[in-house]
Amino acid sequence: MKMPAVRYQSGDMVMGRWPGSNLYYEVKVLDFDAKSGLYTVIYKDGTELELKEPDIKNASGFQTRSRSRSRSPGRRRSLSRSPARTTRRSSSRTAAAAAASGGATPVTDDVTSSRRDTRLKDALEIRLSPLPLTKAENNGYDKHEKKEEKQKEQNATAHTLNEKCEAAVEAGPDKIQGRYNLRRRKDDGDAKPQRPEEKDAKTAAAAPPTTPLDFGGKIGAFFWLLFLPAWVLFLVLQVNLEDPSLTNFPPPLPPLDAFWDPRALGFVVLWILFQVLLYLLPVGKLSEGVPLRSGQRLKYRTNGFWAVAASALAVAAAVHRGVDLTYIYSHFLQLATASLLVAVLLSVYLYGRSRYAAGEQLALGGSSGNVAYDFFKGRELNPRIKEFDLKFFCEMRPGLIGWCLINFALALAEMKLQRLDAPSYAMILVNLFQLLYVVDGLWNEEAILTTMDLMHDGFGFMLAFGDLVWVPFTYTLQAYYLVGHPNQLSLPAVAAIVTLKLVGFYIFRKSNSEKNAFRRNPSDPKLSHLQTIPTATGKSLLVSGWWGTVRHPNYLGDLLMALAWSLPCGFSHLLPWYYMIYFIVLLVHRDARDMSECRRKYGSAWDEYCRTVRYRIIPGLY
Repeated sequence: MKMPAVRYQSGDMVMGRWPGSNLYYEVKVLDFDAKSGLYTVIYKDGTELELKEPDIKNASGFQTRSRSRSRSPGRRRSLSRSPARTTRRSSSRTAAAAAASGGATPVTDDVTSSRRDTRLKDALEIRLSPLPLTKAENNGYDKHEKKEEKQKEQNATAHTLNEKCEAAVEAGPDKIQGRYNLRRRKDDGDAKPQRPEEKDAKTAAAAPPTTPLDFGGKIGAFFWLLFLPAWVLFLVLQVNLEDPSLTNFPPPLPPLDAFWDPRALGFVVLWILFQVLLYLLPVGKLSEGVPLRSGQRLKYRTNGFWAVAASALAVAAAVHRGVDLTYIYSHFLQLATASLLVAVLLSVYLYGRSRYAAGEQLALGGSSGNVAYDFFKGRELNPRIKEFDLKFFCEMRPGLIGWCLINFALALAEMKLQRLDAPSYAMILVNLFQLLYVVDGLWNEEAILTTMDLMHDGFGFMLAFGDLVWVPFTYTLQAYYLVGHPNQLSLPAVAAIVTLKLVGFYIFRKSNSEKNAFRRNPSDPKLSHLQTIPTATGKSLLVSGWWGTVRHPNYLGDLLMALAWSLPCGFSHLLPWYYMIYFIVLLVHRDARDMSECRRKYGSAWDEYCRTVRYRIIPGLY
């Protein structure tokens, strides 16, 4: 079969039509799919779409129409006769489209002028961003066209502009700035507009714009840098007490040498190096990440399931050879301190190397210019040593698989201290539930490539500490608690807890699978029954199925599973319920961050989605 001719090549800069409009923007051709006949292009704001060939025009030959100013309102002059007199004007439609594409300046087939409404001017003086015009063509109008026709057209354009601008004013200055690309007029007069080529040069030389600061901003980041390590050490000290009640605050501090053991550091480093070796093995699938701002897709070795299987075999062999894994229980505090040291050193390295990274390699949320905030949040989005991706590795390997190793060691410690022939029902449930969670995550490791951590957050102290310290030494508190505080469970109680866990896991897995399948192929016939809301980015929002019930059904499944992990520990103390409490706070905060990001990305389509899907996590409640 004859392959279709490729008119535009990868890397060509062309003009692409924005879907559903007559607006054209400068785009870069990334790829051509011969099967579908579609070009994959990327806009300046990073939006990637597929366009048909008729929706693409050569940048050099692309022309627009405009009207020159004339002293006589009843006369129009052909701009092709006098290109030097081309003026810059914009319409409300131009401004709205510029905002929809992230602020890129559009080129329209027709550019008109309008008069500012007096009431609007009194409420808030604003002006639309100037629109640079390319070489103009003859607009084909008779220069003796009637004055009444021109006046009618100008009135209609002014009316449309005033309606949209009034709506922008009523929405507030924040929405004006973000949605319509309007700028507030300064008290001392208008700033001189930059030429597009000057603006592009400065933008390319500068670091990428940062998103609004979260986690309490610069002061909050400094607070979390101190609080998080102290909180983990507090929890470890607390769970060691015979009565781990929060009324025993502060817990008695052990001698300083109790925090440090060189063998513990050696054990942590050896474990990380072992996981590095498993990651580098040419086993498993090479998966592509989401497109970066440059249009590049990084490749990741997704062999996490094989890594956890190999780790299990290595641990079994070590136990068979007589290695006493209860060392993990007796040196829990020293291991946590050693892991903290590794996380801090890694964070220092990450911040140092980010100072030499190109602007396009930095995360949008980690370039504030404040050392404490950028160190905490992470500056570089995908730090790599050749093909070894540091963030992806730390996210899924040493801490997550180490969580299972620590749980297994704590089950052995329970048998040794309580003189049992087998772990208790409660310990078995906690181990199996959390092992299932980890193995499922590593089996579906490719799905993490579309998460907020991988797509948006830089790699700094926040993620390094979370991956290497927070996960393995706080998520294991339930198993650690059961070593010294056994809780007897009846068979009916075991059956009820297992049922709760399976329901939560079913919701979690089915909702995530539906989301990932839709992201990969929205036209899949298996998903044809799902209803969607289209967005200006070319993507659609699910409003039926699991994602039509609540906005985050996967969070609901997560919470049910967390509840099943805590119930085996009973109700004698609050400490084993720490994970449940923490997870509620985490998911509510993550939902708020997700809401902010989606509203910025999808605009009015997201507002419509929120009106359709009212509840965030728990149907009928929240």
